[in-house]
Amino acid sequence: MLLSYTEENYLKALLKITFDSGVEKVGTNELASALDVKPATANDMLKKLKEKMLVDYKKYGKINLTSEGKKIAIEIIRKHRLWETFLYQKLEFSWDEVHEVAEQLEHIQSQKLVDKLDKFLAYPEFDPHGDPIPNSKGEIKVYHKKTLSEMTPGTTCTMVAVKDNSSPFLQYVVKVGLGINNEIKIISIQEYDLMMVIEVNGQRSTVSQKFAENIYIVNK
Repeated sequence: MLLSYTEENYLKALLKITFDSGVEKVGTNELASALDVKPATANDMLKKLKEKMLVDYKKYGKINLTSEGKKIAIEIIRKHRLWETFLYQKLEFSWDEVHEVAEQLEHIQSQKLVDKLDKFLAYPEFDPHGDPIPNSKGEIKVYHKKTLSEMTPGTTCTMVAVKDNSSPFLQYVVKVGLGINNEIKIISIQEYDLMMVIEVNGQRSTVSQKFAENIYIVNK
């Protein structure tokens, strides 16, 4: 099925929201916010996707992907994350540069190219931001992870992924001295505004609650 870039972006956004939140259905406003469009604009696109039997929903109601819509969305995410990995590992792009370029490359339709790219990269399971890469069967490796904001003073954890892939945020993460698989020690948390003092490789930094909510970790 030939889809426009915009249609593919909607399917990808729907899957990402459900995957990140652990729910099966998404609200129109939530989807519109994720795509930075007005709810009415999202509703118009959803009508088109419903006609193509890729989503199931009622006007301004909850939305879920059909089996075919989910299959397409998983393949788009697979391409996106493989291209990010290729750019990062082989072309030496920084992790804050790869997302925007992969947004363009994810719409390439050649399945042969994608499969060869996967093989060339030795079938990676995670992209540079720690997000799982679906395999050729559409299977996604899932593991339990928390956000840094859920940790308490005196505990230690390991950063495994980021929730926010925007360049400004990723650049800030690097400035703090953090990277995938880095160990983080929580020194203290301010009761008033939840500002957190963390230690990474002997360097202490004060970070906001918003920052902590966008860092995925696993307990050590």
